[in-house]
Amino acid sequence: MAHASVASLMRTIESLLTSNSPMQSLICDHREELCALHEKVNYLEVFVKNFEKNNVSGEMTDFEVEVKEVAHAVEYTIQLRLTETVLGENKSIIGIIGSRFFKGILNIWTRRKFRKNLQQLEKDIDHVWKESTKIQDKGKEVSKESFVHDFSSSTNDILNVNNNMVGRDDQKEHLLEDLTISNTGEPKVIPIVGMGGIGKTTLAKEVYNNKSVLHRFDVRAWATVSQQHNIKEILLSLLQSTIKMDDTVRTKGEAELADMLQKSLKRKRYLIVLDDIWSCEVWDGVRRCFPTEYNAGIRILLTTRNNEVARYAAIENLSIQMNFMDQDESWSLFKSAAFSNEALSSEFETIGKKIAEKCHGLPLTIVVVAGLLKSKRAIEGWGSVAKDVTSFITNDPDEQCSHVLGLSYNHLTSNLKTCLLHFGVFPEDGEIPAKKLKRTWMAEGFLQLENDLEGEAEKCLQELVDRCLVLVCKKSLDGTKIRSCKVHDLIYDLCVREIQRENILIMNDIVLDVLDSGCLYTSMQKMQPFKRVTGDEINDCCRYGLYRALLTPVHRQLRDHDNNDLFKRTRSIFSFHLRDSDFILKSQLIHFKLLKVLELRHREIDNFPLEILSLIWLRYLSLLCSEDLDIPPEICRLWNLQTFIVQWRRPVVITFPEEIWGLMQLRHLKLRRFYLPDCPSGSVDKGRHLDFSNLQTISYLSPYCCTKEVIMGIQNVKELGISGGDEIDSNSIRYSGLLNNLVHLQQLETLSFIYCFHLLPASAKAFPATLKKLKLERTWLSWSYLDIIAELPNLEVLKLMDDACRGREWHPNIRGFTRLKVLLIKNNYLKFWEATNDNFPGLERLVLKLCIHLKEIPIEFAEIHTLQLIQLTKCLPELGESAERIQKEQEDLGNDPVDVRISDPWREWF
Repeated sequence: MAHASVASLMRTIESLLTSNSPMQSLICDHREELCALHEKVNYLEVFVKNFEKNNVSGEMTDFEVEVKEVAHAVEYTIQLRLTETVLGENKSIIGIIGSRFFKGILNIWTRRKFRKNLQQLEKDIDHVWKESTKIQDKGKEVSKESFVHDFSSSTNDILNVNNNMVGRDDQKEHLLEDLTISNTGEPKVIPIVGMGGIGKTTLAKEVYNNKSVLHRFDVRAWATVSQQHNIKEILLSLLQSTIKMDDTVRTKGEAELADMLQKSLKRKRYLIVLDDIWSCEVWDGVRRCFPTEYNAGIRILLTTRNNEVARYAAIENLSIQMNFMDQDESWSLFKSAAFSNEALSSEFETIGKKIAEKCHGLPLTIVVVAGLLKSKRAIEGWGSVAKDVTSFITNDPDEQCSHVLGLSYNHLTSNLKTCLLHFGVFPEDGEIPAKKLKRTWMAEGFLQLENDLEGEAEKCLQELVDRCLVLVCKKSLDGTKIRSCKVHDLIYDLCVREIQRENILIMNDIVLDVLDSGCLYTSMQKMQPFKRVTGDEINDCCRYGLYRALLTPVHRQLRDHDNNDLFKRTRSIFSFHLRDSDFILKSQLIHFKLLKVLELRHREIDNFPLEILSLIWLRYLSLLCSEDLDIPPEICRLWNLQTFIVQWRRPVVITFPEEIWGLMQLRHLKLRRFYLPDCPSGSVDKGRHLDFSNLQTISYLSPYCCTKEVIMGIQNVKELGISGGDEIDSNSIRYSGLLNNLVHLQQLETLSFIYCFHLLPASAKAFPATLKKLKLERTWLSWSYLDIIAELPNLEVLKLMDDACRGREWHPNIRGFTRLKVLLIKNNYLKFWEATNDNFPGLERLVLKLCIHLKEIPIEFAEIHTLQLIQLTKCLPELGESAERIQKEQEDLGNDPVDVRISDPWREWF
């Protein structure tokens, strides 16, 4: 895939030419050459994107191979030469690193050498540039014509169609009956068996979230097992639904976790789902955790491709065999996925049925093909699809599905292909945080360098979801944002296969070894080809852990020395499946000169690794620390850094040096709690030269540093977190009016306060009018203070987390919360709540968790016509009865009744 290489080169050149780039002093004598290079690469990027768009055969042409290799070589050479200059590794180069910015100047010999490099690079680019103009001028037919020229993003989520349609009604009803009606006597293990893509997980999810199941079971827990299983992760997944998790739970061993799980399930009626279980050994490893004595009516659901596993696990013959859909079911699913609720002509119905029939009843194939057609409304286009689908469909279901997924992949735009393939880097079947995924896309250079990088990343992710290539695991409380996602294992196979076939990047596994001194280190000899291994196998072959590295491929344009240097070719390092260890990581980080992504979040470090300061091309840095972190002033050397994340095991306050303001590309800054000094350029009234103009999210700031100088330096931020602590003098901050400076954040949409003891402003006017989401946790506000919050004109989501408010009574006394859609109340002492529909006129979702003192929701909520959902988790049964009374009252009024969902009633948790 040539476009990914060209796009990455383009992002690197753009970052050098940015007016506020600290590298300006190094490239000032070569700006003309770089600008000329930029112009040609810019043209090449557009051309290659269109070229690949029309090449739907899936095979790379000689032209694409050459472009990819030249682009990689050019980017490598530019970055390496500038790195050597900055770090002073070349004795004939004068590299001067100032306390704030790189001020190195090149001597005459160095200038000539660098200019000679640039001239040769320009010749290489000229060659492929001329080839592209020949292709364009002659109008060559580079590949067979695509039957889908442009796929616009869908307005409806096909995955919702998939989730609603794949589980056949008869099987669903039969399964619900097994789960809920016959609920006494011996425990039951019910396997759902079928090939990949047949709809096993979809059926399990439908019954898992069914109302009757929610009411029947005290506890429900779900764990995804997968081929690359890890017993500890399975136990942790199940425990998330059975106990209140904290950081200490993750530090425990398998035996202790198994004991915790067993105790948490005793004397409860529970439903366990083990999704995608591949072997009998896995079942043996977890089944002892499920108590059966005094647990009448328990149920365990398994989904598996292996009939042997189903026979081994099930005591009775209760297996549900997922068969292929018949023609009517296939057509029903296809029509829903391709047309939603639209009417269609007889022509479309005739050809659509023909296409659906060719999919041989495999739901995943049907939905993927429908995704290709969703935006096409020309009968000719459908005719072309019918012919092409026929050529891709085979009698072997596994091969058929693989071909159809490949067909869908080949018709993605270049940037979407690159983003999809990135899923192959993560563990199979793993749930990936959407923020992490999008930020690594940005760091890898997959997205165009625009002001709204986050918006472009969100758009790419949504398009992949709309095409049924990515599954949404979790959404935000208001349903507007994707929180986490994953890909089907067949899609994962495709990603790994295409990465290797197209030689886009090399995935290697880095094994950690231990020195005699007891410190961990990485070794070039320990960098091994990527392979899928289970968690148990990692423990056997990688005693001290494993990192996954992404390397650029070997290229003919580079010298053998450069091709053989694995460290220099490494551009990203992710950490997965690392075991707990008392060792301190001492990586040879200084040798990874061109690294863009570095994740050391699964290894504790006791201080900021100074070796990182040499990684000047780093864009994404994530650390996990065990001690206070002393951030050195030289942090400003990481001038490309976009995302900086640090997590700690225990609460600490970090003070940044003022040089942090030199990271002008920074977009996301997240630490547990930190102090940000005033910008070194002085007073905002006299003008300033430095600020975080690109910063989008920042958390968690100390309230003490919310001065006007700091707030004006982050005035474009959209998401902000503020965290206080025991040492905070609440009176001095409140009366000094520091938090009143928040009003200057005119782009702010999301605001969080944690451990802020009575620090919030005394007036709604001190909050930005743009605020849409507000979270309060351990703020110990009076319930009456919420009358101030109610005045915020655009607030849509309010989360009152643990101890957000003190007191037992809430009596809103004003007509407020005019735009509030979602209200979450969790873990507080609220006992009496009086309110009317006028207090929450637009409320759509009410979510109550661990409200163990509240017995009644105001009956007046029945008059809130917008109310769609009341969700109760670990609350008193009386509260559930109150919600059901509201539901009945709405029915009596002739309105659509609210959806009431109740899980894990509190009394069952004693």
